[in-house]
Amino acid sequence: MSSWRNLLLRIGDKSSEYSSSSDFKDHIETCFGALRRELGHSSAEILSFLLQCAEQLPHKIPLYGTLIGLLNLEDEDFVKQIVENTQNSFQDALDSENCDGIRILMRFLTALMCSKVLQPTSLVVVFETLLSSAAITVDEEKGNPSWQARADFYVICILSCLPWGGAELAEQVPEEIERVLVGIQAYLSIRRHTSDSGLSFFEDDESGGDVEKDFLEDLWERIQVLSSNGWKVESVPRPHLSFEAQLVAGKSHEFGPISCPEQPELPSTISAVAYGKQKHDAELKYPQRMRRLNIFPASKTEDLQPIDRFVVEEYLLDVLLFFNGCRKECAAFMVGLPVPFRYEYLMAETIFSQLLLLPQPPFKPIYYTLVIMDLCKALPGAFPAVVAGAVRALFDKIADLDMECRTRLILWFSHHLSNFQFIWPWEEWAYVLDLPKWAPQRVFVQEVLEREVRLSYWDKIKQSIENAPALEELLPPKGGPNFKYSGADDPEKTEQEQAVSAELSNKVKGRQSAREIILWIEENVYPIHGQEITLSVVIQTLLDIGSKSFTHLITVLERYGQVMAKLCSDQDKQVMLISEVGSYWKNNTQMTAIAIDRMMGYRLISNLAIVRWVFSPENIEQFHISDRPWEVLRNAVSKTYNRITDLRKEISSLKKSVVSAEEAASKAKADLEAAESKLTLVEGEPVLGENPTKLKHLKSMAEKTKEETVSMHDSLEAKEALLARALDENEVLFLSLYKNFSNVLMERLPDASRDGTLQSLKSVNGDSMAVDIEEPSTMEVDDENERPKKSQSNGGKTTNGYNVREKEQWCLSTLGYVKAFSRQYASEIWPHIEKLDAEVFTEDAHPLFRKAVYSGLRRLSNEL
Repeated sequence: MSSWRNLLLRIGDKSSEYSSSSDFKDHIETCFGALRRELGHSSAEILSFLLQCAEQLPHKIPLYGTLIGLLNLEDEDFVKQIVENTQNSFQDALDSENCDGIRILMRFLTALMCSKVLQPTSLVVVFETLLSSAAITVDEEKGNPSWQARADFYVICILSCLPWGGAELAEQVPEEIERVLVGIQAYLSIRRHTSDSGLSFFEDDESGGDVEKDFLEDLWERIQVLSSNGWKVESVPRPHLSFEAQLVAGKSHEFGPISCPEQPELPSTISAVAYGKQKHDAELKYPQRMRRLNIFPASKTEDLQPIDRFVVEEYLLDVLLFFNGCRKECAAFMVGLPVPFRYEYLMAETIFSQLLLLPQPPFKPIYYTLVIMDLCKALPGAFPAVVAGAVRALFDKIADLDMECRTRLILWFSHHLSNFQFIWPWEEWAYVLDLPKWAPQRVFVQEVLEREVRLSYWDKIKQSIENAPALEELLPPKGGPNFKYSGADDPEKTEQEQAVSAELSNKVKGRQSAREIILWIEENVYPIHGQEITLSVVIQTLLDIGSKSFTHLITVLERYGQVMAKLCSDQDKQVMLISEVGSYWKNNTQMTAIAIDRMMGYRLISNLAIVRWVFSPENIEQFHISDRPWEVLRNAVSKTYNRITDLRKEISSLKKSVVSAEEAASKAKADLEAAESKLTLVEGEPVLGENPTKLKHLKSMAEKTKEETVSMHDSLEAKEALLARALDENEVLFLSLYKNFSNVLMERLPDASRDGTLQSLKSVNGDSMAVDIEEPSTMEVDDENERPKKSQSNGGKTTNGYNVREKEQWCLSTLGYVKAFSRQYASEIWPHIEKLDAEVFTEDAHPLFRKAVYSGLRRLSNEL
C-alpha cells in the first residue's frame, strides 16, 4: 500500500496512489484512513508534512482543509497544534515581510474555517487587523502613504480569500464580513490610484485617456460581482460540503492575536525625492504579483466568470512559484488544475505576463522557456497552436511593446524555436522586407534570426527559412573575423604594418612573456608607427590569435592583458581599443559583446569607456535598427551592478562573521578570566589559577579569537571601502550615461514634441501605425490553425507600410531604452537622484527625456 506521504502529496491528482480515481471525496477518505492509522506514532511527522504540503501545493488547500477537519474529529489536540503552528508561521511571515507566505497562509486559514476547524470570527479578526494597518498606512496624518504598496497588499490578501470562503463567511457571520467589505470600500476611497506608468507592457497604455482600474480596484470589482452571484465559484473545489454532516461535530479552535509590523518612519525631510525613495523601497518589498497581458480576443476566455480568471491565475502563479527548478512537475500540475473548464489561452497569457513582467520576471527567463516547451509536449494538440497565436498577436503589436519586453520576447522566441527544429511559418512575415529597415517588425525578425544563428549555425538557420528565402537578407553576415592585417585581402595596409603583425604573432606563438612584448613594442613599434597604428596592429593581432574559440580569447587576455593595459592606459585609448574589437568582430555581434565583456572583467577597459563607445556616431546610428550597441551597454551596466551586489553580500556575510568572532573572543576571554580566578590545590597548598596546561590552552584560545576578530574587522573595513568606491564609480557611470542620453536626444527630438507624448512622435508623418485602416485592429485568431485572420498564408503584405519616419523611430527606440535602463537599475539610481536632478534632469533637458526617466523610476509625474 502507498505510504501516507505519497497519499498526502498526490491527493487530488490522477495517480496510482488513488487507483486513477478523480473523485475528491474518495481521495480524502482514502488519505484520512491512512493518516488515522499512523497518527498514534507519527503525529509530529504528519503535522510537519501536512503543513508543508498546504504551503507548497496551495491549489490543493481546500482538500487539505477538509482532511484536517476530519482529523479534528479524531484528535483535537493534534489539530489544535496545527492551528498554533499556522499562527506562528503567519506571524513570522508578517514580521519578515514574506508576501507569498502571508497570502497562502491566509487562504489556508480560510479553508480551515470552511472545515469548522477555525472559528469564522477568528478569521474576521485577522482580516480586520490587516485592514486597520492598511488604513493607517495611507492616512496622510497618522501613517506613511509612500508605503501604500504594503497596505494594498494586505487588502488584496483579504479579498483573495473570499473566493475560497466568502460563502461560508456570508452564511455564518454575515454582519462581520459585511463590516470588513465596508471597511475595504472605505480604504479604496482614501488610497491613491496606482498607475502602471513605467511598468506597462505596451507604450500606448501610457498615452493617457481613460484611467484604467489598477489591480486592487479590478479585484474589488470581481469580488462585488461574486458577492452579487451568491459567492458561487466554479474554479474553487468545495470538498468540505461532502463531509458537512460530520464536520459540524468538530470543535472550532480559536486563532490567537496577530500584529502587523510597525509603520515605517516618515523621512526626516519631507520632499518628493524622499517620498519617491520610500515608495520604491515599498514596491520592492511588496511587488505586484502580476500584470495582466491581454494577448487574445475576449472570445477566447469570455465563458469564464470574472472571479474564475483571478482564481486560475492564482493557481498558475502558485505552481510556477513552488515548482521553480522542477519544470516537468510544474507543467504536469499546470495542466491538471482542479477546474471544470479549459484554460489553455489563460495559461498562455499568464505565463507570458510573467516572462515579460516589469521591472523583473519573478524567475530567470529560461524557466518560463522550459515550462512553455514542456507544456507544448504535455498538450501537443492544443498548446503549441495557442503559443503560436500568442507570438503572432504580440508581433502585430511589436511597435508598441516596451523595449525591455521586446528584448525578452526575442530571446525567448529564438530559444523556443531552437527546441523545435527552428520550425516557423516565416512566409507569413516575409512582408517585413517591404518595410523600412527601422520598422519594429522588421527589426524583430532580424534580431530573432541573429539569435538563432548564435544557438545553431548560419547554414541551419538559412535552411529553416527556405519557405521565405528572401528573408536571408535579414540574416547576420556569414563571414568570420575582419582582420585588417591578413595580407592580400586589404591592400590599404602597408607591408610594414603587416610585418609588425606577423612578428607579434610569432612572438606569441613562441610563448614570449607580456613584459618582453611590451619592451619590443616600446622600442621597435611605437617610435616608428605612433600610437594609433601601434594600438590597432597589436589589438587586432591579439584578437586574431584568440579568435578560434572563447577559450582562446580568455587565454590571450590572461597572458597578454598587460600588453593591452599598457597600450590603453587612459579612457581615450580604451575607446580606441573597443573600436578595434568592434571592427574585428563587425560580422559577429555575439563575439563583440563577449570580448568587450571579458575585457571589462579583466579591468582592461572601464564602464565609462564603454558608454563613450556606445554613444559614438557609428553606434548612435544603429540605436533603432540593431540590438548590438544596447547589448554591450546592458552588459557593462549589469556587470557594474553585479559587482556592487556581490560586495554587499560579502559585507553582510562578514558582519555576521564579525559578530560570531566577537562572541567567540568574549567567551574565550571569560573562560580565561574564570580559570585565572580559581583557587587550585598544588601539593596541598592553594594556588591562584587552574592547571597550568589548561591555562596555557585558554590563553592561546583567547589570543587566537582576538586575532580572528581583528582580522575580520580589517576585512570588513576593506570591503566597505571597496563598496564606497564602487558606489562613487556607479554615480559617475549613471551621470555619464544620462548625460549622453540627454545630449543625443536633444539633438534629434523635434521641437514639436516638447511637452508632447510618444504618440505625437508616431503621428509626425500621418498615421501612427502601419495597420490598414480598412482592416480590424483586433488580434482575432482563427480557430483551426491560430493564424491571425488578417495575415496571409503566402506571406503577402497586409499593411500599408510603416509610416513612422526614421528620425522619429530613432527617438522612440532610444526613449524606450532610457525608460528600460531607468527601471532596471532604479535601486542603484535612487541613491544618486539629487545629483542627477541637479546635473542632468534639469529644466533644460527635453521633457520627453525626463518623462522616460521618471516613468522608469516610477517617479510621480507631477514632479515634471
